[in-house]
Amino acid sequence: MKYARLVWVNLTRNKRRTILTTLSVAAALFLFVSLRSVVTALEDAGDVGSETRMITRNAISIVFVLPEAYYNRLVAVPGVKSVTWAAWFGGVYRDPRDWFASLAIKADSYLPMYPEFIMPDEQREAFMAERTAAIVGSGLMERFGWRLGQTVNLRSTIFAPDQEWPFTIRAVYEPSEPAVGDEWFFFHWEYLYENTGGRMTPGWYVLQIEDPALAASVARAVDEQFENSRARTRTETERAFQTSFLTMWGNVGVLVNVIGMAVFFAILLVAANAMIMAARERAAEVAVLKTLGFGDRLLFVLVLVEAAAITVGGGLLGVFGAKLFFDGTEFQGAGFLPGFEVKWATIAIGMGIAVALGLVAGLVPAWQATRLPVAGTLRRVA
Repeated sequence: MKYARLVWVNLTRNKRRTILTTLSVAAALFLFVSLRSVVTALEDAGDVGSETRMITRNAISIVFVLPEAYYNRLVAVPGVKSVTWAAWFGGVYRDPRDWFASLAIKADSYLPMYPEFIMPDEQREAFMAERTAAIVGSGLMERFGWRLGQTVNLRSTIFAPDQEWPFTIRAVYEPSEPAVGDEWFFFHWEYLYENTGGRMTPGWYVLQIEDPALAASVARAVDEQFENSRARTRTETERAFQTSFLTMWGNVGVLVNVIGMAVFFAILLVAANAMIMAARERAAEVAVLKTLGFGDRLLFVLVLVEAAAITVGGGLLGVFGAKLFFDGTEFQGAGFLPGFEVKWATIAIGMGIAVALGLVAGLVPAWQATRLPVAGTLRRVA
């Protein structure tokens, strides 16, 4: 600790350069931690699905619907306990930017399959008894300032965009775990069916199977049954279905790793440049320290500590700034990233990068300090 003041004096010698370098590191690590947290949120969401639920969707794409006549044939598949269905509504509230996940569900069979949506029994009964009723997540209620019993008008980005759809909020659910998400909006399939002139059919089916070990045989039996139909199907476990949404974002993991490497090298150059400039300005002082008995090893360590202090300081600002920001705003990516949070493991990775940046950035100026010729340097100063 007796050399801490010497390091501090060197850091504060050029305050502007030190502050700007620290902020550059902070901004870069804020970006890295944010992107890394997107990946972890998507991974957590992909792990939420039940092992006994399977999804049957159109083989071409989820945007294409399936015939309602498939229901009876799906129920008859060996190993299937029950079947329900849902359709994407694409609801927005007032401003088109106020988009959130909204589904029309076959409520009498859908809700029993999803115990992770927790709500009071009396609210569930009120929802079931009213055709225009809706179930809304607690996070969505807070986001828009809605209240139980309120009637809200939504517009659909899919069905008659100029039409307003009134819904009465009869139930508010809490998710069993954060990754389930608390910004979903559910309403009765029958309401959508009637308001589309009876032309709407299920967007996808949900199959409850008797045993997770039957998943492969059930998927094969379902898809073979509709192989030559006008709407071929693709059946997969719910987890595989949710994971498929990750591919819609592209290979996010590779993207984050590439950006992380780019950030590392960019900030490495910034930090190394700042340290080399500082070392060049203090060449005479280093020479004097050598004449006073400071060994090469000690000078090497002092320069490394100085570089690490800058990058670690920036790292602390960046990673904990991201933690405070996202926790404070309760960011969920408009429902696409339920349970989004900056995890401590991500913070540890960010701080590890900060330490590595400092050590690598300080290597060149530290090595130069140990190789500095005392006599020649002092002669140039004199």
